[in-house]
Amino acid sequence: MTQSRATKLLLAGTFLLSLSGHAWALDGQDLLKKINAAYAAGSATISAESVEVDGSDVLLKGAKFTTLGENQSSVNLGDLTLTNVSEEDGGAYSIERIDFPPVNFTEEKSSVTVDNLYLAGIWVPGSTEGNDLSSMMLYDEAHSGPIKVVVDGKEVFSMTEASGTLDVAEDEKSMSFEADISGIKADLASVEDAQSKEAIEALNLKTIDGKVSIKGSWELATGTIKVEEYAFDFANVGMLNLAFSVSGYTMDLVKQLQETARTMQSQPQNEQAQQAAGLAMLGLMQQMSFNNAEIRFEDDGITGRGLEYAGKQQGTSGADMAQMVKAMVPIMLGQANLGAFANEVSAAVNSYIDDPKSLTISATPEKPVPFPMIMGAAMGAPDTLPKVLGAKVTANN
Repeated sequence: MTQSRATKLLLAGTFLLSLSGHAWALDGQDLLKKINAAYAAGSATISAESVEVDGSDVLLKGAKFTTLGENQSSVNLGDLTLTNVSEEDGGAYSIERIDFPPVNFTEEKSSVTVDNLYLAGIWVPGSTEGNDLSSMMLYDEAHSGPIKVVVDGKEVFSMTEASGTLDVAEDEKSMSFEADISGIKADLASVEDAQSKEAIEALNLKTIDGKVSIKGSWELATGTIKVEEYAFDFANVGMLNLAFSVSGYTMDLVKQLQETARTMQSQPQNEQAQQAAGLAMLGLMQQMSFNNAEIRFEDDGITGRGLEYAGKQQGTSGADMAQMVKAMVPIMLGQANLGAFANEVSAAVNSYIDDPKSLTISATPEKPVPFPMIMGAAMGAPDTLPKVLGAKVTANN
């Protein structure tokens, strides 16, 4: 498998279901079968009314996306164009690009439009039985152009562009991924509920403008997933960034989780089977370990406005509300039975409330902590959990 074919694993299940095909001298039904077989969770399928082949290009006419299970539903995708489809060694397929028709949906007084939807560099495995990346359905890029939502003739939500990419190492033992959603805008000024409208105006959130970015990697041998950045950055609000690392998410575990998910989908009405499968999935997840995590919020004015609004609701000032929050935090933490860690949290919250710049919660244990150990500590001795995880809370650094 070449590097150009091997990309974008973590989001492959959702987007890649929307393709199927048949190319020059290719077996279109075989391609469709392998696409559905490679879908990660097995919780949906794609079909087409007919397949038209022109050289190495394929047109799927009347494509339909259907979810499985108890609440089955279908979405008509229209005609999908698959460009430059070729058969590879081992019965695999490569597809240079899949273009989706524009979305133009209208219902009563609302409409949704989406343009420039495509997938590039798709790899469809010949078999899903292997334990390497060649057994996964992958793609180089998933892309969406502008999205607009209009209600009563007024644009209430829009997004400029969304793009996700993934790069596979030459030895195919690891991959890195990135995703960006830019130009997110929402108009909340038209909210009619009086209480919500008051809160929106007080918090200066009549318009929301921001972006989302994701960056991380996956190492197959150890099953280590590192999410270096999962950031939500909005003007006049702030930036919330989540980062974490877990290990044990190996290909073997992925396949076991997929099989359990398929079992749950095949017996949606069987409550006992659902419970058994749920317990099995929980047991599988216990093969994983926690490496580290960090949650950081950098304020852009929302904290001060929030305190002012909360104070007004209580008939007091924002400054007095800040003091009330500082007094309530130790009481709430005392109920959580976190021991000395509660004092550290209280000190950090006090510093942040006095001068809202940033608040960071981190957990860095000396060595990876198995998930069962974390669950045991949380249920049996919650005061030991901060030490087990190496937890810290800091402000304005």
